[in-house]
Amino acid sequence: MTSDLRDRKATERARLLAARRAVPASVRSLEATMLARHVAALDVSADQTVCAYVPVGSEPGSVEMLSALPGRVLLPVVTGLEPLEWALFTGVDSLRPGPLKLLEPTGPRLGPSAIREASLILVPALAVDRSGVRLGRGAGHYDRSLAQVKAPLVAVIRDSEFVDSLPGEPHDVRMTGVLTPSVGLRWL
Repeated sequence: MTSDLRDRKATERARLLAARRAVPASVRSLEATMLARHVAALDVSADQTVCAYVPVGSEPGSVEMLSALPGRVLLPVVTGLEPLEWALFTGVDSLRPGPLKLLEPTGPRLGPSAIREASLILVPALAVDRSGVRLGRGAGHYDRSLAQVKAPLVAVIRDSEFVDSLPGEPHDVRMTGVLTPSVGLRWL
């Protein structure tokens, strides 16, 4: 990655994170409720697997959003630089803080390949553009995991985080949809 592209991504991340921190708690709560409703309406059956994540800080969504998901829900477990591992979400009481202070399931780890079972993957993002380029936090955990799947990849973002263009690279894994509080699921 060129230093110019790295700088552009860093600038965009800083801007998006500042905008998220400025969203009032009441708005975040309303958005979380709306997202949980949209998630409950997803076309996923009880026998399918969905990979999701626990929103942290000012990320859109909530743990209740996970409980609204139909089907078997797998959550990521961060282990280092390799692809994410996954574990079964069995409810709010099954979560504990992991090494990066992210809430993770306490059950057995299913390994990095468990993501391949998913019929749908909900992905954290700071923003997504109209061509599916996703800007994450920059650690690359999801990029290393998403490269191995064929399931639809849906980024959960605020309405204002669906933008016209983001700095991207040819190897970036593109999102196939976005889920926003006002619109719900939008395929790209």
